[in-house]
Amino acid sequence: MSKALDLEQKSNFSTTASNFQTEPETSNSSDSIMQSVVDIKIEKLEGRQWRVFAKIQIPYSVEQVWQVITDYETFTEFMPGLIQSKRLDNSTRSVRIEQVRNKIFMGMKVSARSVFDIEEKFPHEIHYQLIEGDMKALSGYWGLEPWSSSESKTGIDLIYNFLVSPKRILPVALVEHVLNHDIPANMLAIRQRVEEIFSTQ
Repeated sequence: MSKALDLEQKSNFSTTASNFQTEPETSNSSDSIMQSVVDIKIEKLEGRQWRVFAKIQIPYSVEQVWQVITDYETFTEFMPGLIQSKRLDNSTRSVRIEQVRNKIFMGMKVSARSVFDIEEKFPHEIHYQLIEGDMKALSGYWGLEPWSSSESKTGIDLIYNFLVSPKRILPVALVEHVLNHDIPANMLAIRQRVEEIFSTQ
């Protein structure tokens, strides 16, 4: 097997939703915007495991945010790097979706596919469980927690709480970039989508 073919095969791995994007690296100003609105904490556990907790405030109702984050087949319209998101036939009560993402990292284009089951617990949590892909494991949930301020403003905290365990084929530098950059970018994209749909209603 040639080195070129081997590199191509290693570039075609499956991974989770909401992790990879196709755009080149963003500028420092874009990173600063994400850091100012997304609170993210990443804990490195034993072995190749990371616990990720991230939160963003969205000044809209639970029902409105829920509508956006459960409309899985429209994710390609606003999620960075997501080129496919479709429902699969499933005999269980959960929602099964397949997603494909592309990302350019250090000059190399990476294509990523994942299949996972989703359990919706309206109005507070949406649980994810990876069932197929080259990630060793991924599980966790999106949480929606209502809040109100002294200025009579209301909204929700959208929470991302996941345990990620990538396979050894994924370089640590790529994993850490995804966790630190792509997750906040996806959360910001969700907030912008909610604003786009409901700001004029």
